[in-house]
Amino acid sequence: MKSLTLLTTLFLTVASSYTLHAQDRKITVPSKFYVKIAGGYFFSVFPGEFPKVGSYEPHDERKEYNSSTGTTTTVSEKVLTGSYGAGARGGLSFGWNINQYIAVEAAFNYYHSKKNLMTREVTVLAGSSTELGRIESHGYVNAIDFAPGVVIHPGFAKVDPYVRVGLVVPLWGELKIHTDANQTGSAVVGGSPVVTKTTISRDERVDPNVTVGFQGAFGIVFPVAAKLDVFVETEYRNIPVRSKKKEVTAYDETTNIISSTTGQVIATQHRGLADMSTAERHTEYQTTLDQNSNTPVSQSGAKVTYKDDNKPSNDLKSYINIGGLGGNVGLRWRF
Repeated sequence: MKSLTLLTTLFLTVASSYTLHAQDRKITVPSKFYVKIAGGYFFSVFPGEFPKVGSYEPHDERKEYNSSTGTTTTVSEKVLTGSYGAGARGGLSFGWNINQYIAVEAAFNYYHSKKNLMTREVTVLAGSSTELGRIESHGYVNAIDFAPGVVIHPGFAKVDPYVRVGLVVPLWGELKIHTDANQTGSAVVGGSPVVTKTTISRDERVDPNVTVGFQGAFGIVFPVAAKLDVFVETEYRNIPVRSKKKEVTAYDETTNIISSTTGQVIATQHRGLADMSTAERHTEYQTTLDQNSNTPVSQSGAKVTYKDDNKPSNDLKSYINIGGLGGNVGLRWRF
């Protein structure tokens, strides 16, 4: 965050210097239309707590299992916070100069966030480093948005600073979550002790509700040819997004039953996406859960049973922010 602050301060200092130097330069009437392409990277600001992944809270937790007493104790736990505002963005903008001071723009942008750790739970055997179980989930956002804005600039012929303000309307987006889990346990099969080892790989897609965000930017345009400019800018975006529905898009669960005496696999059980109920695969989010909501009633291993397994389950709405503070560099063609 210190490096981002330093970068922003340096950018504003240089911009102010150019602005002052350009005060005596000739003001020109710009071309009516222009097209811009840009790319940049954004850093997350105002991090918050991540949403839950199924029944797992956004925590990084370490537990110990005591085989003598059969109890599990939490050794350490911390809340996972962050934002999906950190990531790369590229876009195409169309602009129209109303006069030499004001222009309107319409931009279409594609955004891809970095991966975030959303939950992690590790269980070890007490008194050792032997890992008995682990669940770990990472998520990232893809989005396409429409960003209309108003650009105000002094209209200098050479170096021309500008300010842009406007809205951000997401046209499409998704939060993708990948979870890997494994668990080691023990059981008795046919009077003989066995070891069970289960591994799970799961992919989920969360679709958002329609929302509107805010954008603001400060930049400088440098002409490099008769109809071509280069521009750099620092931009802030704030786009709160709430969940609408979720679908499990891939699922693989494999349990190997291993003989405790020979160490050989004596049986394998498999559960895939087609074996999941409608309630396990599909979730519809609600502001409030009540007695009419389709919520879990029991669980056996990784399989969850709901009030009605043939209908989508219900869960509480979650919120994420895909806004951030970053910088863009691009080209502008004037017509």
